[in-house]
Amino acid sequence: MPLGRKNRPSSAGAKLETQNKLSILTEPVHGASIVSQKTGMGYRQLSARMPPTGGMILSNIGPTEKSQKCPDWLEKELLRQEPRRHSLALGDTAKLSMRQRHRGDLANKLYELKMEHVVSYDNLKHLKLAFDEFAKAGIKKLDYPQFRSVVKKCSGLHAIKDAQIQQLFMKIDYTADGKIEWHEFCTYMHLEYKEKEETVRRSTMATFTLPAKIMHLSRGEPVLEIQAAHDGTIVTVREDGVVNYWSPKLQLKNNKNVFPERHISQTQKQATDFVLMTEYDKLIIGTGAREIQIYEFSSLEPCCQISALETVPLNLDYCCTAPDKCLILYGDTQGCVNILIMKLVSETLRLWKKSPQVENMPNISLDHAVQFPNITYLRWKVHQDWVSKVKYFHSIPAIISASNHKDSALVIGCLLPSADIRQQMNDVCGEGKPKKIQIPSSPQLRPTGDQKVFAVGKGVMSFDFSKSENLLVTGGMDKLLRMWNPYMPERPTGTLKGHLAPIFYVCIASEDGHIFSVSRDNTAKIWNIQDQTCLFTAHPQESHIEGELSACLYSSDVKGLYISADSLALLSLQTKPQHKGRQIVSHYEPVLCCGYSEEFRQALSCSEGSVVKVWDVDTGAQVFEYGCAHGQAAITCMAFDSNGRRLVTGGRDGSLKMWNFNNGECLKILRADGRCAEICDCAYLKLHRSAFVISVGWGRRIDIYSDSIEETQYNQKPKPSWQDDVRIGHKEDVLCIAHCAPHLLATGSYDGEIIVWNVVSGRIQCRFQTPQTPATSTSTCVLKNTSVLSLIFLKTRAFVTELSSSAWLISSGCQGYLNFWSVLNGGKFITSFQDSHSKQQIVKLALTQDDSLLFTADHVGFISVYDVKEYALHPEQKPPEKVNFWRAHISRITGLKIIEDDQFLLTSSVDCSVRLWNVHGHFIGTFGQAESWSIHNPSSWKHPDVPYEVLVDPLSMPSHPILEKINMADFLNFEMNENVKEMDNKSDSPSILNDKD
Repeated sequence: MPLGRKNRPSSAGAKLETQNKLSILTEPVHGASIVSQKTGMGYRQLSARMPPTGGMILSNIGPTEKSQKCPDWLEKELLRQEPRRHSLALGDTAKLSMRQRHRGDLANKLYELKMEHVVSYDNLKHLKLAFDEFAKAGIKKLDYPQFRSVVKKCSGLHAIKDAQIQQLFMKIDYTADGKIEWHEFCTYMHLEYKEKEETVRRSTMATFTLPAKIMHLSRGEPVLEIQAAHDGTIVTVREDGVVNYWSPKLQLKNNKNVFPERHISQTQKQATDFVLMTEYDKLIIGTGAREIQIYEFSSLEPCCQISALETVPLNLDYCCTAPDKCLILYGDTQGCVNILIMKLVSETLRLWKKSPQVENMPNISLDHAVQFPNITYLRWKVHQDWVSKVKYFHSIPAIISASNHKDSALVIGCLLPSADIRQQMNDVCGEGKPKKIQIPSSPQLRPTGDQKVFAVGKGVMSFDFSKSENLLVTGGMDKLLRMWNPYMPERPTGTLKGHLAPIFYVCIASEDGHIFSVSRDNTAKIWNIQDQTCLFTAHPQESHIEGELSACLYSSDVKGLYISADSLALLSLQTKPQHKGRQIVSHYEPVLCCGYSEEFRQALSCSEGSVVKVWDVDTGAQVFEYGCAHGQAAITCMAFDSNGRRLVTGGRDGSLKMWNFNNGECLKILRADGRCAEICDCAYLKLHRSAFVISVGWGRRIDIYSDSIEETQYNQKPKPSWQDDVRIGHKEDVLCIAHCAPHLLATGSYDGEIIVWNVVSGRIQCRFQTPQTPATSTSTCVLKNTSVLSLIFLKTRAFVTELSSSAWLISSGCQGYLNFWSVLNGGKFITSFQDSHSKQQIVKLALTQDDSLLFTADHVGFISVYDVKEYALHPEQKPPEKVNFWRAHISRITGLKIIEDDQFLLTSSVDCSVRLWNVHGHFIGTFGQAESWSIHNPSSWKHPDVPYEVLVDPLSMPSHPILEKINMADFLNFEMNENVKEMDNKSDSPSILNDKD
């Protein structure tokens, strides 16, 4: 099978997805009803009935082939085609049977589910009974062998592997005491599914900004309709003929009454609807005098009118079907759909403009107009009541019309008789030589095969159709939104309940996966198409929209909903942040720290939006996430306990929190009394049999919290501060911390001071001041910064007698300098060297387990690797060899972790991405990308590709003699000054000032 091909035509369903249908009215062959259900519940039905492409490939692999190693190309294809899904329904047995494979085969391993994803309600009842049996025997807590035996005896869980059971056991047993209780099991399962529901909610987040932007209207007749012009201008027309042009933000640009004034004794003309002829800069208005009037869009000067229609045109629509060819259609009071097919539109309108005038408007009657060779007129009798809405969809092609009559509530019908479908398409689209079709002026009934009729109790007031979603949505007097497969008029695929008044307006925004609806009580709702859930409700009390609803319009360009009642209102849409271009992101906010749990082989990342995400390192897939970890405060640092089962996070709110990160359960809150300053760094350390959490930050003190089984308080306060810390500790904000077992702790502050502490006695062992760098030019002084952003111990040298005078501690300095310190006998400065590439301040440091390779990360995203195995053993020494360097991110790197026995490197950055590399700088992938990888299969890596934004960034340009003449520091200064100017300009705007107030 070709790698680029996603649909395999091995079934009727697959064939139907790839063939081109002539019309939506074409009867689908057997099996289409399954394939066509691609929206709402239909997606879930599809996933349950049809396996993914990857599953089809595996089904063709024989038993002998399965036992052998999967070829690299096949594994890569399986990874690429695997549907990525962050959550599963409880007891999704269909999905399980499709994806569960033997662990021995690497290709099949990709489909293996975790045990907690396949436990059904019946399984829970069986497990509860088993726990109760142990409780009767006096065993309230089960160890792993007992828990494994319970799972293995549970019906439906026989195929669960021991590794899956053990992993779940460890997640529940976050204290690592080797036993779990039933309530711990239930709590874990409940919180995991609760957080996964919250994850889905965040991923589909959409709200309106409340209250709405209100523009009060002058007294007069209500607004009939709202339309958006090609230049973004919002057009409204009132019943009395007043046309208003508005900016997208509802600033009035122009207005005019297009109807001539009449004597007070004469009946005033009334408009019924309007539509824009965008391609010809015209505006069409229907009137109660049975007219269709056409005006110049820019000047609103009369162009011409078609008079003496059969009945009053209640609602209009227009569509350009080909160059210089269009349709004008309208629904009337007799339930008919009237169609004018115009060819040579510009020439026809020019001729009509020369017609005799009636009330200063060039006039031509309908009977006279249809005699023109470029005009074809059709009139279909469709409904048994007034037509409430009519619209032509060129993508189908077909006309959809609605009424309040139950048995003909909505009809999808052909434009022309379907005696010859291809000829019909040629006629409408302008292909070939069209043949003029003579249609009697009296209403005609379409043949049954030319239309599909949807029966809805109490009829349909509004509808919308999306070709991309294959979805039709209707709303009406019964207050329900119905989702239809347009091929299946017998019953809806979904019903959305929530409105308390008749539904007036419906719109599908397929690009966002949303449905917008507005009811007669001025309530606006946002619905998710796939989940069929209500995402947000704007009540009139909150939106401040008052009066009788008369018109609505959703604009995808403005991302807002316009509503006309007593006033014209704009409800602006707020969705989850979107990143433009080709950048792949892991979070929607800057990532401030990352870490790795060796116990579960998972990477964790925390963002400025207080979101924690858990990633599978082996595949790059997101395993779990939870938000609002520190309320609205950013998460600035993280640490794992000694077992790697609990996560400690520190935030800008001044608190530390301890988590079972596999289900988002907050186990403890560590916080001092009163208002706490921002936490910059934290660490977890064990001292003999005791364990502690240590944090530093803007409070300029070292806070120590005890972590013991005896400490059962949920809210915990720090221990009393060390005396040396209070009397002679840091005088500035403490930015980083490093621990060297068993009893050394180093802290670095904003003023460049480094203090090494003895954690047993709480005394200062030695203190240093970051040395000043050589004199620099004035142009680079803005980049000078003596703050210590990162510290790391060379642990293999610690407490080695023969290395007592060598450097044990590395700290970051300004302008890319790295300083090496000895910490025994009062400590002293040994040596330093400068990163010669960017000369940017080093923000993160990491060492391999044997302390041979030092990885550094700087402010602009470069990573450098140095061989420091023999470096700083004595003061006078040449700079270490730079083994490698590459650019990993385009912004400041916030996390740098060497994982998996020094094979791989984990990085995070404020550019919102978390990435995985091998230690040689080969790019494996960005967590959150569409394609999975296999960490031990290089063919699945992105290498030799690099992240796109890194490739195109100016600072990533390769070495060249001309480029070497450009001072990178000057370039960075220029960018920094431009950013300052931009912020200054923004600060002068009223909106920014209001936010500050």
